[in-house]
Amino acid sequence: MTQAELNTVLKSLGFPVAYSSFITSPSPPFITYQFAYDDDFMADGYNFAEISNFQVELYTKIKDIAAEKLIQDKFKELQMPYRKNEAWLDSEKLFQIIYEIQLIGG
Repeated sequence: MTQAELNTVLKSLGFPVAYSSFITSPSPPFITYQFAYDDDFMADGYNFAEISNFQVELYTKIKDIAAEKLIQDKFKELQMPYRKNEAWLDSEKLFQIIYEIQLIGG
């Protein structure tokens, strides 16, 4: 999957989506995503396979289990393994759910 395809997948969930941040923040729930780091597979001194790690972040005013399930079900449908973390952002008064995913070859 490419980064452009990831963007399309996230938009298909029905939430506002932006890479990294919004110019004007929409009302929650919304999603941002961004490249975190690469973990390319090296062989014979070359980057043999691109492995890009991304963070997909869901922001909500309340604990929104239905929104989380929607995202997780989409990742499962696409057979995309993920790791999930949660934080309360006191300064923003928002929950932040972070999904760490890998895009291979994209």
